[in-house]
Amino acid sequence: MKKLALYEPALCCSTGVCGPSVDEDLLRITGVMKQVKEEDDVMMVRYNLAANPNSFVRNQNVIDTMKNEGQESLPITVLDGEIVKTGAYPTNEEIADWLDVSLQETEDSIV
Repeated sequence: MKKLALYEPALCCSTGVCGPSVDEDLLRITGVMKQVKEEDDVMMVRYNLAANPNSFVRNQNVIDTMKNEGQESLPITVLDGEIVKTGAYPTNEEIADWLDVSLQETEDSIV
């Protein structure tokens, strides 16, 4: 099973899609996660620094990256234990390629 993990900066809630101004990337990622949950043999998870600090501590690659690059390295994207992207959320195309899935436009899946 392929596993894609997003190690995110501290967010106000588990999805980060709350508050007066919502980040479009967070909306998009939330929509993509809903689609990925419907797929077999793939998993996508998000770890929020404020809510899931132990998940960060348990991943030495993530800790090392944060020590070397600081908070600017977040979000960190990890595919099957290997860091594949830092400092920005992955695009839908990257997620589709890494997990070998087909994704619809996320605007349709957010609601």
